Amino acid sequence: MSVVRVCFLGTPDFAAKHLEALLSDDHYKVVGVVTQPDRPSGRKMQLTPSPVKELALKNNLEVITPENLRKEPEAFEKIKSWQAEVAVVVAFGQILSQDFLDSFTYGAVNVHGSLLPKWRGAAPIQRSIEAGDAVTGVCLQRMVRKLDAGPVIGERRVPLNSEINATELYDRLAVLGCELLNVELMDYIRGNLAPQTQDEALVSMAPKIEKEESLLDFSKSAESLHNKIRAFTMGPGTFVNFQGKRLKIHKTKVVDSSSAVKPGEVASVSANELLIQTAKGQLSLLEVQPESKNRMPIADFLKSHHLVKGQSFT
Repeated sequence: MSVVRVCFLGTPDFAAKHLEALLSDDHYKVVGVVTQPDRPSGRKMQLTPSPVKELALKNNLEVITPENLRKEPEAFEKIKSWQAEVAVVVAFGQILSQDFLDSFTYGAVNVHGSLLPKWRGAAPIQRSIEAGDAVTGVCLQRMVRKLDAGPVIGERRVPLNSEINATELYDRLAVLGCELLNVELMDYIRGNLAPQTQDEALVSMAPKIEKEESLLDFSKSAESLHNKIRAFTMGPGTFVNFQGKRLKIHKTKVVDSSSAVKPGEVASVSANELLIQTAKGQLSLLEVQPESKNRMPIADFLKSHHLVKGQSFT
């Protein structure tokens, strides 16, 4: 079989890893790249290219950066001029038109960070951890107009424990997603693999994470708070309002214990441990970050903050 011509669409580092996998695979030839426009970044808010654009330019690939591909016909015409046979979409960040999906011999495929039909939407990795899932994974799907509803070409599964956070899972899924492009995508193109229709009865959604979700509420269970903290490590993080200032919570563990104190109050404190009572169980704070300071272990935080049992922590 001849080399397959690929149009790649993606934006963040997760997508760049998949572009790199395609570039290193002799079965594919990336003929053009579509990514989001340069965005302000850093303290000086300088316009910064996406990781995908940086990688594409290093490899002398033609890159276009439409603000909205559906509303820019000249960008679509440029894509068609590349004569790609398949579009590979990984965390691109824009909704694609049916005309676009229909313009490739083998259609458009998408690498999605969940076991579809579970966790369709913008934040599948975070929502899976937040929900306390025991297993998740990554899928390769043939794209249709409906969000993440296309037939599944292949998947890789990852068992989850109570410690893994979204950043760590993100890195693992990136490796497995590349495997799907190297193996299952080629099997699909060769006609050796038939995509499987998703069961609509099993659908769950993974909506975008909003900033207001970052504030921790100790009237919830310790397990649910611990899961949220692990899930939001990729952004926007989690915090509590401590003594009138924002205290970021980076790492915790669940303690299956209870105390006579109310949720949100200190259940136990020593030189190296701080337990906060929740609606169910206690949350041990392991790493925190006060405003304008670096991330620190709880022992360092407690050296400069005198707390006693029963004291409100929020």
